Amino acid sequence: MRITTVGLDADDTLWHNETLFRLTHDRFCGLLADVTDPETAKARLSEVERRNLRLYGYGVKGFTLSMIETAMELTAGQAPASVIREILAAGREMLSEPVEPLPGVDHALAELSETYRLVLITKGDLLHQEQKLAASGLGDLFAAVEIVSEKDTETYRRVFERHGTGADQAVMCGNSPRSDILPALEAGAWAAHVPYVLTWEHELVDLPMDHPRFAELASISQLPDWVSSLG
Repeated sequence: MRITTVGLDADDTLWHNETLFRLTHDRFCGLLADVTDPETAKARLSEVERRNLRLYGYGVKGFTLSMIETAMELTAGQAPASVIREILAAGREMLSEPVEPLPGVDHALAELSETYRLVLITKGDLLHQEQKLAASGLGDLFAAVEIVSEKDTETYRRVFERHGTGADQAVMCGNSPRSDILPALEAGAWAAHVPYVLTWEHELVDLPMDHPRFAELASISQLPDWVSSLG
């Protein structure tokens, strides 16, 4: 079957993202060092983040609000103004962090774009994701961009129908098993997992190693040859 469309995740597939969150986690724990230990602070922040996903969605802004909420909970509503100020500063720094494509991304996308329709499919804050794509210099390689609130089976079916020839003639590539791999396969697409050095715990599930439409690649540089082999 001929592949016509290749979907690509953004954060931690095309550029760094989770490393910034981990560094900010550590910074947050340092701000609350007089109140609680780092393990407790991280566990509570993770709990609050999960609780808030349905309200704030994914991205730096929701994460910043969750840090403020966690700080208030851990201090019984008495978080100093200086701590809140530092949390807001950390969020602003994350939003203004330079964007640099990961190794091999430029070449792989340029090669794929010669034959296939490329679609960016990513979660997160609309404005921030648009800014990161523009800053990456990769925008012209994509035929379409979809910034969605959630990546589920219906999302992939809809996106690949809208911008391609259906999920059965599409590939999805990303670093997240939960968001990029499993729902894409359930939608009928092929899926390639390109691991990143860090993965948010919310996105961790077992990979479907025996699935006939799945492949795990060592780097995105292998993606063009793998997609080509499917045809």
